[in-house]
Amino acid sequence: MFSKILIANRGEIACRVIKTAKRMGIATVAVYSDADARAPFVRMADEAVHIGPAQASESYLVADKIIAACKQTGAEAVHPGYGFLSERASFVEALAKENIAFIGPPAKAIAAMGDKIESKKIAREAGVNVVPGFVGEIRDTDHAVEISNDIGYPVMMKASAGGGGKGMRLAYSERDVREGFEATKREGLNSFGDDRVFIEKFIEDPRHIEIQILGDTHGNVIYLNERECSIQRRHQKVVEEAPSPFVTPKMRKAMGEQCVALSKAVGYHSAGTVELIVSGADKTGESFYFLEMNTRLQVEHPVTEAITGVDLVEQMIRVAAGEKLAMTQDDVGIDGWAIENRVYAEDPYRGFLPSTGRLVRYQPPVEPWTDDGEANGRRGQHGVRVDDGVFEGGEVSMFYDPMIAKLVTWGRTRDEAADLQIAALDAFRIEGLGHNVDFLSAIMQHERFRSGELTTGFIAEEYPEGFTGAPASPRLTRVLAAVAGVIATADADRARRVEGQLSDDLYAPGDWTVRIGEREEGSTSHEVRLEENALTVDGEQVTIEMQYTPGEAMVDVALYANDASEDAAPVESYTFQLKPTRTGYAITTRGATHHLRILQTRVAHLAAHMIEKTPPDLSKMLICPMPGLLVKLHVGEGEEVQPGQPLATVEAMKMENILRAEKQATVSKINAEEGESLAVDAVILELE
Repeated sequence: MFSKILIANRGEIACRVIKTAKRMGIATVAVYSDADARAPFVRMADEAVHIGPAQASESYLVADKIIAACKQTGAEAVHPGYGFLSERASFVEALAKENIAFIGPPAKAIAAMGDKIESKKIAREAGVNVVPGFVGEIRDTDHAVEISNDIGYPVMMKASAGGGGKGMRLAYSERDVREGFEATKREGLNSFGDDRVFIEKFIEDPRHIEIQILGDTHGNVIYLNERECSIQRRHQKVVEEAPSPFVTPKMRKAMGEQCVALSKAVGYHSAGTVELIVSGADKTGESFYFLEMNTRLQVEHPVTEAITGVDLVEQMIRVAAGEKLAMTQDDVGIDGWAIENRVYAEDPYRGFLPSTGRLVRYQPPVEPWTDDGEANGRRGQHGVRVDDGVFEGGEVSMFYDPMIAKLVTWGRTRDEAADLQIAALDAFRIEGLGHNVDFLSAIMQHERFRSGELTTGFIAEEYPEGFTGAPASPRLTRVLAAVAGVIATADADRARRVEGQLSDDLYAPGDWTVRIGEREEGSTSHEVRLEENALTVDGEQVTIEMQYTPGEAMVDVALYANDASEDAAPVESYTFQLKPTRTGYAITTRGATHHLRILQTRVAHLAAHMIEKTPPDLSKMLICPMPGLLVKLHVGEGEEVQPGQPLATVEAMKMENILRAEKQATVSKINAEEGESLAVDAVILELE
């Protein structure tokens, strides 16, 4: 076994590898860029080596710097994590020349499976089902249109070396191909140094299922069941779970055996994932097709660990050290259900745009990297696991992936795991930048998600107009009003006892009018009254249990039936995050932030005479929705534009975003130049 390994990565995956290595008694070496000098993974490692500036192209992607760090520290092996150099065959070969082990698959397998065109040829020869499409070089846009017409729309254009949702475009018509083909090539070149593109049939009502593979250097390969990854945004996974609610035992066996055959065909060892697309319309479960093989550890590997009890990082290390797998296919079972949500620094209320910046507050629901001893610690604390690589006061950098953390829950059933997600997300406190916690909670509560009727179009179909927050049930609305009354009473009582605040004759304990909603339109108003032994909302009794001290940012609330006995269980439990506003509180819970205006009932009627501030009209400006690089201006001053016409292309996180005209107008002024770095809300051009 190795005595010291180096982790050629950063963030949560570096922490993840370090955690297992320490448990195995292996010393660890971290490498870090300027941006990561204070990162948790640097502190967790036994040694750390600085390898360059923040840009990955000058640090984490430079193989020579990684090898130099190995020589400097005496590291015998390198774990690449995922991303960066994890799927670069030349890196594996360079390590081998220096007699440094690579904790991953052989270079030959990486090269074969890393090329999407070559991998499909190999898969077909190995007897794996392959999606109909064109496997070969595409000369230009006209050739792409010709191929797409032959296959039949819709088609998917993919960068041959792509991954992680980058370099992918869905085309429903010739116009889409002509508009997206060159952009797909550019994204492939910018992200992976390869502008080759292939085109395949897009399977409608598709489910994204993947099989976890594990093999050793002695020819043994097994599959560790499947993961469902159908809930995606722009081809980037958002929610993953294991097992899949769609896959039957017969289907699992057929998928697994084909994936094992593919792995053996390329001489695969270590952990890997074969991604499949499944037609949700085929209830027989026989219509599944090979997409690609990821020759590395996957972001979503914790859900497999939770239901199998297998530490995949440990297995990778043991395989790289030459050990045989200690398990056979018959040893692999399914225990319970696990769900992973990716907590990203992106704002779902603004079209999921990147929202990098400083984490002013960061308090996850459980301490990261701790466990309660179940299933080798793969299930976290009481079924809640947080994998992260950030810290309060640190930054989510624009130079890397915007993931803040991975929230994993495990339960005996799928509903139990989803309920744990909802509770944990409510208690996940993040301030200082936009994040998708509300959106993730809304998905966990969504009726369609709970039914298991998923496709990769879930987000687009269920949120066609964007995300505005999860709707509050009538029960939650009543609890919000009741809690508002309790909080307002406690705050007023404290103010009354502070010299110079409220006098006794102005203090009316317990009579409040609570409006839920920022504006009159769509808001609801409730009369809340607190008496010595009763709490009523609109005249109806509400029985809650909570402890609140003025100034607290989070409060747990339990709702009971009004006739409940002393030892009865609550009907519902909530965690409310509180933020004071000028006239009340913003309370975040269950996938939405609810703005509550709380006034004493005796003066509430006067609020109708207050003038509301009218927001400025920004419809005549093209606003940059995120920090990014202005790649291209599609129009000039004086040019007339039509609705839907591209105006500018902004690149953020290596993804190109086309900004379009919302209405017919004329470009009156251009305020930015191509190649310019733009801040969020910067005015790119003005219209008249």
